[in-house]
Amino acid sequence: MTKSNLSIIFIVLAFTSILGQNPDRTYKSHSEANGIFSVTTNDGKYIFKFYSNDILETTFLPEGESQMDESHAVVMIPKEVETTYKYVGNNITFGTEGISVTVTTDPFKINYTYDGDPLISEKRGYYKSKHQPMDLVKEHIIADQSEKIEFNLTKDEVLYGAGSRALGMNRRGYRLPLYNRAHYGYQSYSELLNYTLPVVLSSNKYLIHFDNSTIGYLDLDSANNNTLTYETLSGRKTYQIVAGNSWYDVVENYTDLTGKQPLLPRWALGNFSSRFGYHSQDETLNTIKKFRDEEIPVDAVIIDLYWFGKEIQGTLGNFEFYKDSFPDPEQMIKVLESQNVETTLITEPYVLQTSNKWDEAIKEDLLAKDSIGNPAIFEFYFGKGGIIDIFNPKGETWFKNIYKELSDYGVNGFWGDLGEPEALPNWVNFETGTADELHNIYGHNWAKLVYEASLESNPNGRPFVLMRAGYSGSQRYGMIPWTGDVSRSWGGLKPQVEIALQMGMQGIAYMHSDLGGFAGANLDDELYVRWLQYGVFQPIFRPHAHEDVASEPVFRSEKAKQLANFAIQMRYRMLPYNYNLMVKNHIEGSPLMRPLFFEEPYNNKLLNYSKAYLWGDDILVSPVLEAGKMSQEVYFPEGSKWFDIETDEIIEGGQTKTITLNESFIPVYARAGSFIPLAKPMQSVKEYDDNYIQLHYYHDPLIDESERAFYFDDGTSPNSIRNEDYQILEFESEIEGSWLEIDFEADTAQNYEAKTKYIQLIVHNLEKLPKKIKLDNEKANGTYNSDNKTLTLNINWDTKQEKQLRIKLRK
Repeated sequence: MTKSNLSIIFIVLAFTSILGQNPDRTYKSHSEANGIFSVTTNDGKYIFKFYSNDILETTFLPEGESQMDESHAVVMIPKEVETTYKYVGNNITFGTEGISVTVTTDPFKINYTYDGDPLISEKRGYYKSKHQPMDLVKEHIIADQSEKIEFNLTKDEVLYGAGSRALGMNRRGYRLPLYNRAHYGYQSYSELLNYTLPVVLSSNKYLIHFDNSTIGYLDLDSANNNTLTYETLSGRKTYQIVAGNSWYDVVENYTDLTGKQPLLPRWALGNFSSRFGYHSQDETLNTIKKFRDEEIPVDAVIIDLYWFGKEIQGTLGNFEFYKDSFPDPEQMIKVLESQNVETTLITEPYVLQTSNKWDEAIKEDLLAKDSIGNPAIFEFYFGKGGIIDIFNPKGETWFKNIYKELSDYGVNGFWGDLGEPEALPNWVNFETGTADELHNIYGHNWAKLVYEASLESNPNGRPFVLMRAGYSGSQRYGMIPWTGDVSRSWGGLKPQVEIALQMGMQGIAYMHSDLGGFAGANLDDELYVRWLQYGVFQPIFRPHAHEDVASEPVFRSEKAKQLANFAIQMRYRMLPYNYNLMVKNHIEGSPLMRPLFFEEPYNNKLLNYSKAYLWGDDILVSPVLEAGKMSQEVYFPEGSKWFDIETDEIIEGGQTKTITLNESFIPVYARAGSFIPLAKPMQSVKEYDDNYIQLHYYHDPLIDESERAFYFDDGTSPNSIRNEDYQILEFESEIEGSWLEIDFEADTAQNYEAKTKYIQLIVHNLEKLPKKIKLDNEKANGTYNSDNKTLTLNINWDTKQEKQLRIKLRK
């Protein structure tokens, strides 16, 4: 036996001897067939299934229970993996070259390893006990007894996950309800928001997904005894452990398991005009006209609930334009289209007794039921009525047809609000289960419905699906969630970075906030501008709020409007970089916003850090989250130098530095060695000219080689990659002696038309005027700015051919 094998066995034995399990559980037998390993105990059966070398699923079937229904979250087809089996002493190990499970027969224990290193182990594993209600959800999670799965934690693990919360980055120490629910006007702290997830991530680079939609809890060591507990009222006792060698691997593996986000329409990366709400067709058109008159870019308008009624209450379920206020919606949408503005409409999943579709909903049997099979009728803030049973084919088809009818007007985006659901008594029953079983996946299945309806109406366009609540894997339905009805205050702004970072780690990469804040009549221009400046570097740029204080920059003070426009213009210029982030998320699952410990996974000081984050691979952002600040500290990740994108000041990585703040922008830095593509200024994404690129190269003489690639397509086709209709532009720099070489190459798919690109290349950090410049071995001219130490060259590049630029540097 090798020293390496002895070490692994020693680790497993030491790990299992310390971490005991349920003393009443005893081993009976085990078997392995067709890649599935099972262990029978006195009280049930464990079933272990590998999805890949990095993903292992464990199911416990208590005595007397049969296999549960299929997963609502998992879509991955298990790969064929090579497994190994060992039975040494009391330890049975079944695993791949990556993840393995070891079952100790006496005393009974289960633990998991990755590449031979411990990940996590069951403590008591599965058991039942008296339900301990929480005041936060005592009216919603009601039971005498609950089912639990309990694990051991190491004492130093930092825990993330559980969906959208405002708790700080480290969520260890909390018992958190898994019950999607809105928190109106929350500020810097909220234990429960609209989008909960049965997902836990550990600073030890693994993820556990509890594959059961029924409401319950995640207890992240609230008793401070190194214990993680998943708790549910009923349903599957199944969890997947996902591991990887890096944080990017963990997230990619998890999104392989639960689905990748489809590409959004390119216009979704633009600015939205949105408020609660536009009361009429004239008000909607006049608002967009003001954007155009003020030359502030805008790409979409979101029309809140007044499109189907004059009042907030009593109108849910109309699903038709209220002709008194919107007399000619088709013409309105055509006018908006002519101004390069997309129309997005709010919808809710309720039909009220006062709505014009109540009789139809009853006749067609579209609503969820009570315990004796009658339509479930209940009263809440918006009125009295019922909820559409989207789990019933009749309800699903009817609701889908609503979206198709609205699409016929030219509507290309849909907003699903109140999808937690906002009101759902636990006595309500759906076609496929109870309210307790389906509450947390209502928004998930609703997103699927809207996504499919959009594609059926417009198979050549990418759906836009804005939703307030969802579930594990909702990203695969194109879901774009937001952080709920946040307070329009500095306290409301403070947790927004943390929430978005956490959700990106859990596969939900487009979590964003109502820029400027939603709730409260707080007119604070500094807050508004700082929130929009942060919004440049969050996934969706959408100012939205109660109408008592304008959310649109065109209605703010002149100074606020000017500063907001500066931020919006920057957002539009970032389009080619941001679009590439979208594509990388689609292919790899990588978040658009990334915590700095992704960069330095072994720097424990960063595990709780959210004052700065990475926007994609190469941009470091530090939002201003407090009023009146003149300076703030920023940590710069080690291993790189960082260029201030406004001043070109270069800061060495691996240090915290105090940065003087400017009211016009927040601190933003580009990584040395990076290529950052920018677009021309534009008033709409539809004006985007991807044949022009202002390409910034941040030169560092100590970086011998650097390469970046950027993806281009038509911005609308849902299948551009599958249809081979795209182009990837590759830029590579290399130092050869005294020469800086920059190569231009294009990977053009067979159905994409390669064109000539006009590249305005700006090379930063050249200490002196270059001696020579050659483009494809011909002498070339550039403009050198000695103050900024930049060289600017204009290059026409036929992307059918490779191109090389050589710059001879002066020492």
